[in-house]
Amino acid sequence: MKIVVLDDYQRVAREFGPFDSLRGDTVEVLHEHLAGLDALTAALRGAEVVVAMRERTPFRAETFARLPDLRLLVTTGMANAAIDLAAAAAHGVTVAGTAATGSTRSSNTAELTWALILACRRHVVTEDRALRDGRWQTTVGTDLAGTTLGVLGLGRLGTQVARIGQAFDMRVIAWSEHLTPERAAGVGATWVSKDELLATSDVLTVHLKLSDRTAGLIGAAELGAMRRTAILVNTSRGPIVDERALVTALAAGTIAGAGLDVYDAEPLPARHPLRGAPNTVLLPHLGYVTEAGYRSMYEQVVEDITAWRAGSPVRVLTA
Repeated sequence: MKIVVLDDYQRVAREFGPFDSLRGDTVEVLHEHLAGLDALTAALRGAEVVVAMRERTPFRAETFARLPDLRLLVTTGMANAAIDLAAAAAHGVTVAGTAATGSTRSSNTAELTWALILACRRHVVTEDRALRDGRWQTTVGTDLAGTTLGVLGLGRLGTQVARIGQAFDMRVIAWSEHLTPERAAGVGATWVSKDELLATSDVLTVHLKLSDRTAGLIGAAELGAMRRTAILVNTSRGPIVDERALVTALAAGTIAGAGLDVYDAEPLPARHPLRGAPNTVLLPHLGYVTEAGYRSMYEQVVEDITAWRAGSPVRVLTA
């Protein structure tokens, strides 16, 4: 078989995944993102198995129609909004995923969230650059203790972030559409309305799944309702925050800053206005990028391929 692994930016897929066990197969690993349907389908022509990294590459009906040899699509993670599962099934393509296990089940994205919070509040990037340029102490940081952490989405990751906030002696408040006061209290947070979350958070951190309901949830009105001294952190999915509204708010000083790991388009385009936005810390979607996470994902990718070839596919996402 021809197997193509997409978006191995760090050139580590073969290191973390036992692809050598797929004896007799041709495994091609691509290191640059393929933007556009023509480039994607040209690169995947003849492939029976494709491995997609998270939601970087859309697979819609027209994509499957142009890949008649494709039979198995493996995505890292157990949900991928960029893949049309119904279209995959209609074209006879099985879609399988990978599940978080062990240490990858818990803290990698939560840890990065706090790296962004601390970097923003203590101006870590600004001071690093200033020091290298010969300057000394150019900013004044802000304490976390005694301030309010607002958690938008108190699921698994939001709960982990909330508990770390408590360790910093922050008041933790939370809201999402289906969150109850009892559920919030169970993890030491206080349920508030969406309006109160926006108006009183000193740090607002996003931990929601991307859906039609959450896309654009934080727009110009919501940013305008935040404190001018507040920061916004998003390690969830880019489209949950209206990027154009965020760029405008940062330029106008409507909020104090933002720490971002996710964007509408990834990789972030070279001329994107966020690259020049003030008071930002920008990371290239590193929330899940850890040694343990990659090892788990790529090992399960090979498991998925092996099981599918044996006629007993595992972690199947298509009906």
